[in-house]
Amino acid sequence: MKNNKYIQKSIKHVWHPCSQMKHYENIPLIPIQKGRGSWLFDYENKKYLDVTSSWWVNLFGHNNKIIKKYIAKQLNTLEHSMLAGLTHSPVIELSEKLGKLTKLGHCSYGSDGANAVEIALKMSVQFWLQTGSLKKNKFVYLENSYHGETLGALSVTDISLFKSQYYSLMKSHIQTPSPDWRLKKKNQSNEDFIQSKLNALAKIFEKKHTLIASIILEPIVQGAAGMGIYDSAYLVGVRKLCDQYKIHLIADEIAMGFGRTGKMFAHQHARITPDFICLSKGLTGGYLPLSVTLTSDEIYQAFYHTEITKAFLHSHSYTGNPLACSAALGTLSIFESEDVLGNNKIKIRIINNMFERFEELPISNFRNIGMIWAFELSNVISVDKVVSYCLDKGVLIRPMGRTVYFIPPYCIKESEANFMTKITYNAIVQAVL
Repeated sequence: MKNNKYIQKSIKHVWHPCSQMKHYENIPLIPIQKGRGSWLFDYENKKYLDVTSSWWVNLFGHNNKIIKKYIAKQLNTLEHSMLAGLTHSPVIELSEKLGKLTKLGHCSYGSDGANAVEIALKMSVQFWLQTGSLKKNKFVYLENSYHGETLGALSVTDISLFKSQYYSLMKSHIQTPSPDWRLKKKNQSNEDFIQSKLNALAKIFEKKHTLIASIILEPIVQGAAGMGIYDSAYLVGVRKLCDQYKIHLIADEIAMGFGRTGKMFAHQHARITPDFICLSKGLTGGYLPLSVTLTSDEIYQAFYHTEITKAFLHSHSYTGNPLACSAALGTLSIFESEDVLGNNKIKIRIINNMFERFEELPISNFRNIGMIWAFELSNVISVDKVVSYCLDKGVLIRPMGRTVYFIPPYCIKESEANFMTKITYNAIVQAVL
């Protein structure tokens, strides 16, 4: 069998991420040969509906003609040049476009989401250092947050699975309660729930604001927490508290940026402007690794100096790579030429109707925002059986614990969404213990 050859070679030579390699003795890898639209194909030509958008990055489907055209054109011009002392058209054009979209005009480029977070954390601390607040080097982060797995990003992540082995390498920071509505008490109103979380944060700020550089959060949706959704009123309150206590607000839009929640950026639900915005994943439509951290002119000016020691010295060899920037320009061109968010609204209504019959299943907390759907399986359901059934029938899902979620590419067709919901429904029915 063609698949088996690739499976065995991969297990022997590749250390796969977020995996216990021994598990692949019983749960085989799926070797992917090609992709097209919402589908991935293995080497035996079996196809899988990619309802996770390949770890949330693939906005407009696999093998997208427009993004490929942008990359191919750049490939024949300039594949790479360092960004220290040099510049090039793709990074300039991309920075201009992102500045207009976010109202933050200064872009610092990295390779991935964790790198974008590292940049924001370091910039924030250095800003306060260079403006006279020497003690402001602590960060506040939300309960159940996830911001990446490099050491700085991991230190403001609250998922022990990822960080328990590395506590000795990290500084400790300050956690504040999550506004995830799944944590709301039964008899508690939405307003009281949000206010209680803001009150808890206010107490932290009041007591420790002289030590706090920033608060970092995932606006509206805490992705790795199992798609924990919260009210935009919380963001409004956080912005006010940050202004009151002179603390930076870092919006980690790595997973939820570029239309995933129904707005171009998730923080726009609250009509606020953060001090930093971190972008990656969908930035290049899933084609090449790239991240960007955007910040304000006020923060930028604190680094504008004759001394090199006052500069921001975080970098890597591929900073602002022209090919990756061109892929991002291709992604943005689709938003510019098509009513992506408007078309998604139509799809959302259709797909929500498809999920209506899930009410009779043993699930809880069904939720939707933008192009995200999620729910929890009850304890009478075998998660492994659900996954196995879906994969066997050609639907690629990757639950987080007991949370089943769907983040399909924006190009998903009605027939494909119907296939997704039908197979998942049947998978849950047959997985009752």
